[in-house]
Amino acid sequence: MNRKIKSNILIVMYITATIITSAQTRATNPFGLVYQDAITENVSGRVNIHPVTYKLHGIDIAANIYTPTNYDPSQTYPAVVVAHPNGGVKEQVAGLYAQLLAESGYITIAADASYQGASGGEPRNVDKPANRIEDIRGMADFITQYAGVDEDRIGVLGVCGGGGYTLAAAQTDKRFKAVATLSMFNSGLVRRNGFMNSGVSTIQERLKQASEARALEAEGGDVIYAADTKTTDEAADKMPYDLYREGHYYYNRTHAHPNSTFRYAMSSLLDLMAFDAAANMELINQPLLMMAGSKADSFYMTEDAFRLASGTDKKELFLIPGATHIQTYYVPEYVNQAMGKLKEFFGKYL
Repeated sequence: MNRKIKSNILIVMYITATIITSAQTRATNPFGLVYQDAITENVSGRVNIHPVTYKLHGIDIAANIYTPTNYDPSQTYPAVVVAHPNGGVKEQVAGLYAQLLAESGYITIAADASYQGASGGEPRNVDKPANRIEDIRGMADFITQYAGVDEDRIGVLGVCGGGGYTLAAAQTDKRFKAVATLSMFNSGLVRRNGFMNSGVSTIQERLKQASEARALEAEGGDVIYAADTKTTDEAADKMPYDLYREGHYYYNRTHAHPNSTFRYAMSSLLDLMAFDAAANMELINQPLLMMAGSKADSFYMTEDAFRLASGTDKKELFLIPGATHIQTYYVPEYVNQAMGKLKEFFGKYL
């Protein structure tokens, strides 16, 4: 695509974009960002953030574009699509890594999943794998039209649940020239079997509940939600898994955002429980980097998917010493290690 067309698209984008969507908060950051050292104003010559909206299958998608220091739309840059965790939003860990990658010279995009966050879609908090995979492709659609982006140098980074959906998207979408995940979470596997197979005995019962929830929706009744309860600190402290215990404090305390929620439509389980992010891993022929904390109790999901990635000989499993799953989201020591590996990886392949 020539630069004139890209420039025209950029102008239209700026006209249609809003500073921040109405569903977001301005309480502590004008862009709603809740991570450490987040951008609070756009300063010439530095990394800037550009809130945008665009349509994906008729749904308004809310996203943030990060541009590098001294960004010049007449020049060309590699770009990275960043997919957020389950229940997360673009203002949390996805935004942190998008900003840090922009500091390393990439144009990046982090968007709220359709039906979630500040993006549109009804009913709210539908969480179907096909939607999440399409959201990642939609980010690629948008960023390749952005002024200055080299469409032949597009990478993708998925965090937690976004990592599982990133693997699925990259299996068939070869616009992604390099694929990375951080603390990958296989949503279908866990929704079906439970974390560490703790819910195998209730699979059929939960499928019955999901079927009944869909039937109720079809009749025009209320949408039934799973995980739609408020957890206290005391209850979280008793949870047997670091992922959920630390996740409570990250999402509900230290990095809380009003658009972030653990709940999802119960009927989504009809699709989630038939999904496996590690299926068809042999289709990934792009360079692959999978990162996880060495103490993450979710590591088994990264390990399984990595083992099945037989379609590429350019793959690396990188363990972050001492880190748990959630700690890779925000602890500077661990974030810096992940970023060091990402800069090396994307620098080599983009």
